[in-house]
Amino acid sequence: MLIRIFIVLLLTVSIAYADNSVVSAQQWLEKMQAAMKNLNYQGTVVFIKNGQLDTMKYQHSLVNGLEQERLFSLNSPLREITRKSNEVSCFFKETNEKVINHHPIDSSLIINFPQAIDVVNQNYRLYLEGEESVAMQIAQIVSIKPKDQLRYARKIWIAQQNFLPLKVETYHNDGSVLEQVVFTNLQVENNHLKPDNLSDEQAVHVKHLHITQAEPYEKAPFILKNWPNGFETVFFIPNSLQKNQKPVDHLLISDGFASVSVYLEPKSGQGINGLHALGLVNSVSRVIGDFQVTVLGEVPANTVELIAEGIVLH
Repeated sequence: MLIRIFIVLLLTVSIAYADNSVVSAQQWLEKMQAAMKNLNYQGTVVFIKNGQLDTMKYQHSLVNGLEQERLFSLNSPLREITRKSNEVSCFFKETNEKVINHHPIDSSLIINFPQAIDVVNQNYRLYLEGEESVAMQIAQIVSIKPKDQLRYARKIWIAQQNFLPLKVETYHNDGSVLEQVVFTNLQVENNHLKPDNLSDEQAVHVKHLHITQAEPYEKAPFILKNWPNGFETVFFIPNSLQKNQKPVDHLLISDGFASVSVYLEPKSGQGINGLHALGLVNSVSRVIGDFQVTVLGEVPANTVELIAEGIVLH
């Protein structure tokens, strides 16, 4: 009897500790989200994906309640990416051209993150996994593991001093690292940062990409029968003109971390069928009648295939 009581008590303590771990991990993410939005900071960040390394200077400012981000490449090809709320521009030094994209949503240039942290628990398990030093700062590791095989696992190294993300890793279902974002240095500033542009505004050729007004998903000419749990509509944009000037319907769905785009356009020739992969991005194309459908996102291959198989035209 005493042994049984001891085992029950041990299990109770273990369950309580596990619950506390989830709450603590969620609190870390909530603090990180607030810090990312409200602090002024800058540093050097390294992006490692698809076997390539890209080092960039990063700046974040909050000016009159408006978020501003800038990324400057330190190596060729020289370019600058700037986000002011939902307006994203990219300047290419070699061609002296700037493209400004007016997007329906605004999101960080560093990490995809859900607006409501509490919904993360519906599709991911949160864990605390000890501490490590990143960029000469002590960081708490938060592990984010999916409850299914339809999305990727992630780990975020959060600075204990200011709660900013110092490192992010995304993992394949087999445990291999798909992508890394690592700060080699990161400092918080007292005042908002002054622009440090690569471009001379007087000499730059500027091209504006005004996206068609977003419409309710119900107006889309197709429906998705296979929705992964936790994914919701972010926007639907009909007749968006792409680089080839062909009208394309674009639906974006997301669970906060992972995003998937569904494109519908008139078929060209015989059309395209098949699966394609590049790092953590997978896409699948299929022909439905006279239309070409492409499903693309930072999710496993089986996820884009599941969504594509359930697309039906009205």
